[in-house]
Amino acid sequence: MSSQELVEIRDVNFAYDSRPILKGINMTFPRGRLIAIMGLSGCGKTTLLRHIGGVLKPTKGYVKVDGQVIHELDQDALYLMRRKMGMLFQFGALFTDMTVFDNVAFQMREHTDLPEEIIRDLVMMKLHAVGLYGTQNLMPAELSGGMARRVALARTIALDPMLIMYDEPFAGLDPISLTVVGQLIRRLNDALGATSIVVTHDVQESLKIVDYIYFVSDGAIIAEGSADDIRASGEAFVHQFVYGEMDGPIPFHYPAGDFSKDLGIQSRGADA
Repeated sequence: MSSQELVEIRDVNFAYDSRPILKGINMTFPRGRLIAIMGLSGCGKTTLLRHIGGVLKPTKGYVKVDGQVIHELDQDALYLMRRKMGMLFQFGALFTDMTVFDNVAFQMREHTDLPEEIIRDLVMMKLHAVGLYGTQNLMPAELSGGMARRVALARTIALDPMLIMYDEPFAGLDPISLTVVGQLIRRLNDALGATSIVVTHDVQESLKIVDYIYFVSDGAIIAEGSADDIRASGEAFVHQFVYGEMDGPIPFHYPAGDFSKDLGIQSRGADA
């Protein structure tokens, strides 16, 4: 692992009981880059994030973050490593009984000994960075979906993490909010000098902002490259996914018998 690589995934296999989820995954995430992991639901994308965060342990292979093999860390070392990570959960996952201010301040209070006056200034800076200074006294129920996602993003970057992971950050957003969140992800990655990993189904928005893409299908990488590489991919499944085609390797029709026979069309035609 070179000094330029923050995350290295080598020959990672993982299964739930006897059901294989990841099959020989190899990925590298250079420092300062924004990289997407794409694929259908259930292909193993979020499972990869859980391995990087140390929630799951591979059955084979390893995940290194900042030069350390994650599954070999003891609890204290893993706790310290996670302080350097930020995670934006799907749909934001804000604490519903806390104000916007307290949501963003949560990690600062949990992981540091900073005085409240410093925490206040930092929270205001994070909210300003996502365009939501002035919302600090609102409750999550008073926010729109796009605003809630941006507050969650402010909370994610509260401790200026070296690695930021996004699990479906665009899910459920209207077109304007989707563009705003996408541009924020790009700008914050560059401003913080962080490495960002975006797990997403949203092809078009992701291709606008990412540096590199890994395309996962059935637990294996079937394509990788720049946005232009993925758009021009000759892999049929990737082409269908990127361009939203109705039929292809993922068929429109459920595999079944002859529909005309089920309706009795052939027999009626013979009688006529």
